This record gives sequence, C-alpha cells and structure tokens, in this order.
Amino acid sequence: MQWLTDIIYNHSALQAVIVISVIIAAGLGLGKLKIFGISLGVTFVFFTGILAGHLGLSIDPGMLDFAQSFGLILFVYELGLKVGPGFFSSFRHGGIRLNLLCLTLILLGTVTAIGLSYGMEIPMSDMVGILSGATTNTPALGAAQQTLQQIGKPSAGAALSCAVTYPLGVLGVIIAIAIVRKLCTRQTDLITAEHDDSNHTWVGEFAVLNPGIFGKTIRDVAQLTTQRFVISRLWRAGGGVSIPTSETELAHGDRLLVVSTDKSASTLTMLFGEREAHDWNKEDIDWNAIDSSLISKHIIVSRPEINGKRLGSLRLRNSYGINITRVTRAGVQLLASPALVLQLGDRLTVVGEQVAVENVEKVLGNEITDLKEPNLAAIFIGLVAGLLLGSLPIMIPGMNSSIRLGLAGGPIIIGILIGRFGPQFHLVTYTTRSANLMLRGIGLSLFLACLGLSAGADFANTIMHAEGLTWIGAGFIITLVPSAIMLAAAMRIWHLDFGSACGMVCGAMANPMAMNYSQETTGDDTPAVSYATVYPLTMFARVIIAQILILIFM
Repeated sequence: MQWLTDIIYNHSALQAVIVISVIIAAGLGLGKLKIFGISLGVTFVFFTGILAGHLGLSIDPGMLDFAQSFGLILFVYELGLKVGPGFFSSFRHGGIRLNLLCLTLILLGTVTAIGLSYGMEIPMSDMVGILSGATTNTPALGAAQQTLQQIGKPSAGAALSCAVTYPLGVLGVIIAIAIVRKLCTRQTDLITAEHDDSNHTWVGEFAVLNPGIFGKTIRDVAQLTTQRFVISRLWRAGGGVSIPTSETELAHGDRLLVVSTDKSASTLTMLFGEREAHDWNKEDIDWNAIDSSLISKHIIVSRPEINGKRLGSLRLRNSYGINITRVTRAGVQLLASPALVLQLGDRLTVVGEQVAVENVEKVLGNEITDLKEPNLAAIFIGLVAGLLLGSLPIMIPGMNSSIRLGLAGGPIIIGILIGRFGPQFHLVTYTTRSANLMLRGIGLSLFLACLGLSAGADFANTIMHAEGLTWIGAGFIITLVPSAIMLAAAMRIWHLDFGSACGMVCGAMANPMAMNYSQETTGDDTPAVSYATVYPLTMFARVIIAQILILIFM
C-alpha cells in the first residue's frame, strides 16, 4: 500500500487533484445531513477541509493558492452572469435601500470590532484579521496585511486570527438566519415581495368607447400616453378577430386585448373608455382556444445573429402579420417593446395565423438544442476582464497606498456588466440554468476545500490557547449580533421580504455559503439578486475599512 501513501502525501499535481476531490466529495455528502433541521450543504466542504488539514493532509502551496483563487473567481463571475440581466432593474426598485442597509450593517460590525478591541484588549493588527474572518472577507485581510507591511508592523497575527474566526464567521450568519426565521418572521415575510417592476406584464381587455380616439390609428393613440402597451388582438363587430398594426384605425365598440403593466390599467381605461371584467392573467388560460383563426406560441431565440438586436429592428409585425406580446427572460416577463434588446434564450410569445407564426419561428430559430452548449469564450473573456479590473489600483485621497477590488470584487462586477450589456455588443452570454449552477458549484467547492485545507493545520493548536478562544469569541459576536439585528430590522422596520433581507445580510458579510443556504431555504433566486446588488459595494467598503482601521488605530 506504499504506492497509495505516496499518492496521498507526496506533493504532485495528481495528489492535489485527489486530495481536493476527496474533500469536496466528503463535504458534499456530509452537507446533506440535517442537524436540528439545518443542513449546511456545500458549506460543509469548508469544515471537511479543516479536518483534512488537521489530520496532516496538504498540497503544494502554489497549487493550493491557484485552486482556491480560481474557484472563488469562477463562482463570483458566474453569479454575476446569472443576476446581471435583472441587476439594474432590481437596483432601481429597491437597490438603493438594500445598499444603505448593507452600509449600516458594515458600520455596525466595524463599531462592534472597535469596541471589542478596547474592551478585550486585542491589538488592532489582530482585530482586523478577526473582522475579516468574521465577515468571511479575505480581500479585506489582504488589504490589511499590505497596509501593516507598509507601516512596518507584523502581519502574521492578522492571518492567523482570520483563519480561526473564519469557520464561525461562515456558520454565524447561517445561525443568525435560522434564529431570525424561527423567532421573528411572519408568514407574509416568507413570501417574495412583488417589486414594482416597470417590465412586469399584465393583460387586460378594453372596449373602445372614448370618442377622442375614434378614427385614430394605434400609433396616434400610443402618442397620447407615456404608458407602454401592446395590442395583442382586436375584435370588431362583424369583422371577427385580427392582429392590429400601428396603422390600424380604432372604431367605436372595438374590443382590445392589451398587454401592459399592472400600474397602467387605470390610465389605459381612461384612454380607451372601458375595462372589461374578464381576468386574462390566470395561468390556466388556453390562448389557442380564444378564437379559431389565430394561435399563440412560445418561440425561443436560438439564432446567434439575433442576439443583441432590438425587437423593432426585425420588423416581424409588418413582415409576417404577427404580434409579439411578451418576452420571458430568466423567468421574468418583459413587455415586448420595439426598443427591447433580444438575447439568446429569450422566449417570445407570438400571436398570429399558424403559417405566419411558423415563418417567424424560422427567423428566430426555436432550436433548444443549439442553446445547450455554453459559450466558453465569453466566460474566459469575462474572467480576464474581471481580474484586470480587480487588480486596478484605486487611489483614495488622504491615503498613502492604493486599494484594489481583488479576486472577488472585479469578476462579479464584470459578470454583472456582461450579463446585462453583453448582448448589445453581440457577445453571447447565455448558459442554461444547469450549466450556470454547475460552474458556480465547482467554483465554490474548490474555494471552500482549499480554504479549509490551508486553515486546518494550525486551527486546533490556536483554539486550544486562551488567545485563540478570545479571538473566536470576538469574531462570533461580530458575526452573529449585527447580522441578527439587521436581518430582523430589515423585515420589521424596512419591510423587506425574508429572501431579500437574507441576501442583503449575506452580501454585506461577503458570505456566499450563507447565501447558498438562504436560497435553499427560500426556494428561489431572491437572495442571490440581493446578494449581487450589495456585494460590489461591500467589497469596496470592507477593503477600505480594513486599511483605515490600521492607519487610525495603529
């Protein structure tokens, strides 16, 4: 069995892959176990890595650093791509509030750290490491170490204090979420709030009874209001049903099926004359059974040449006599306005005669198999751009040294930007949900396994000493108390739903493991959207605060 011992303990590329794979496999398996109804999921990989390091397993330091860094980069970049399409709309509708709450949590944790530094007589050089570990923010630790070196102070204490407080920093946020969910949430808090999104579609039926629009074209009527709408069908007495164009003239008694937004209903009622009572927003409506001459079909954009084009530039309505009423992107329904920029994977709801709809299907593609292969070029281009941004020195007035967004801040910002604006530059960013989850899972697992393995060697020795126990206690207070307070306050005072509040707290604490737990708890992507909304500001603020604490209190 000597060959097996050599493979496991002798540093090599093969040994590194085997050790990391065993840690990840064991951690993921143990992460499915529930303790008091809580399962840590992928987070358990971190603790498995600590155990492996404690038992004497190690890998080449260069390979360890590469695997840990690459895993973090891959995870945050894919997270940015996932939330990018809805990031800016979420920022407009609540993002400012989320970031203000995030800053409040950061300041609360910083004040707590300063108070504990004086109260427990912990040097600030060690406290910045505790704060970095308690908030699971290794870029902040790197910034603090660099500042300590610049002023001629030792930085080893910061690294060790971060290592011993990091595990409870991960677990503390999860505990805070579990406690607040058990004690402070109401049933309404667990329901994701409907954001006032101007793109969220609504369908209504109207009768044309306003004399002011008799004989006017739909184009002219649209110019009378700032509300956006699409007329899907027009019923006219004695004329049957038709697909109206912008040049169609409205007549007294016409009935219109209109797609718009919920908040536009009252304005459109005044514009057209009367709103019918029929509810067209139920999920069980058979749109093909409404009339015999028209069909409604979902068509997926799968042709690469359509990616990045504006819907109006395709001139589908005039060329084929159809109407596009809605566009579904990443589970969100968008109003099919002419200015909407299409992306690969968009699902268009097309209404028209069967032959015309089939012709539009050929234009857009509708080949699901073409979308299953991810565009790896866009992924690696984004990684390069993210690393360059993260390495860019940013000068702050009054400070002698520059700061950097680091391996986490740069890639997630670039991921968000490419996910949102990439198609406008004809960059194919679409990946299936399963592919995105797979890449995120691989990245996070690599990061956690390597992080645990690097901290495991000295972890047990440190916590057996009084100084180590003091660090752990201080770090746990910094993690648990501010997180629980802000999570409860966000729901009770600022009326956030549970998922959004969890995402905000996890983003403020830079804790992707807790965010993953939050998603499993809520069952949707609301925590991820909130997490990505506050994460860039979090990284920037934490890096700056770590350096300021050193410069002021040392």
